[in-house]
Amino acid sequence: MISIEPHGEGWLIPVRAVAGARRNEVRGEHAGALKVCVTQIAERGKANEAIRDELARWLGVRKSHVELLDGMTSAHKKFLVRGISAEELRSLLARV
Repeated sequence: MISIEPHGEGWLIPVRAVAGARRNEVRGEHAGALKVCVTQIAERGKANEAIRDELARWLGVRKSHVELLDGMTSAHKKFLVRGISAEELRSLLARV
């Protein structure tokens, strides 16, 4: 189960990042985190941007509403998501 944490500005989502994948997609739950795969290789933050973009697309929020807070150089990241209610977020996460 993916655990979301409340934050003063929105919700914190743990993400397991996979760079250099065959396609951009949200694959589901992996060890308590949302697994997000992107084709971009991990180079100068480009993969982090691609993960943010894919996460925003999947959640249906603007890219500016998704911000990487922790894990810049790690596969284990925490993203802050704004502009979505807890109910909407839990509903989306339950479908993966």
